[in-house]
Parts: sequence; C-alpha cells; structure tokens
Amino acid sequence: MNNNLNSILIEGNLVRDAEIKATPRGTQVCKFSLASNRFYKGADAKIEQEVSYFEVETWGKLAESTYSQGKKGRGLRVVGRIKQNRWQDEEGKNHSRIIIVAEHVEFKPEFHKEEAVAQAEESYAEEAMAY
Repeated sequence: MNNNLNSILIEGNLVRDAEIKATPRGTQVCKFSLASNRFYKGADAKIEQEVSYFEVETWGKLAESTYSQGKKGRGLRVVGRIKQNRWQDEEGKNHSRIIIVAEHVEFKPEFHKEEAVAQAEESYAEEAMAY
C-alpha cells in the first residue's frame, strides 16, 4: 500500500509563544500558530495583503527545540504534512480541524534592535577614527 502525497512548505511568523506539553507516555508535543502573508495587486492596482493562520505541532526532540526558540513574532519555515483531526462533542455533533504536523522547522535569525544600533554605532566610530 502506498501513501498519497501529503506535504507542505510554509513560511511566516509566530502569532504567540509556542506551548509545550507531554503526552501520557512522556513524549513532548509543541503547538504554535503561524501567520503567513501573501501580497497581491487588487483590482485597482493597489497592493493588497492576505494573512492566513495555521496551527502547527511538532513532536519529540523537534518539539523541545521549537519550544526553546518559539517566541512571538519570530520568523520560521515549516516543512511537514497536513493532518485532519475529527471528533464528536457531547451532543454528538461532528467537528474537524486541519493542522500541520511539522517534520522540519527552520527559524529565521532573530533581529535585536539594541544589538543592531550598537553595531552601527561601533562601525561609525571605527570609520570616524580612520579619518
């Protein structure tokens, strides 16, 4: 039996800090929300923005590293698969939710404004001393 293709690559920013929990068996699972922006020209040639939000989870060692780096606003790229969770509530009503199960997470470098200002000032001072 062959699996059908189920793969996704998405980039965006964390909507809030990542959260981590352990399953009853002790496996770590990290959950976070990702916002991905799309820009396009509207009917009046004005640039429009569309934001899509995705729920993502990571498991095991990947969950631990994702949690340690997963702070609100941080940019990241996720490679994974789409999973549909289905359940019935107490009233017997069916529900479903689509999530991304990440198999690889790559964080973009963090930008710290204070560090950037200090580096710029240091560079400026070195250039001024050269003259």
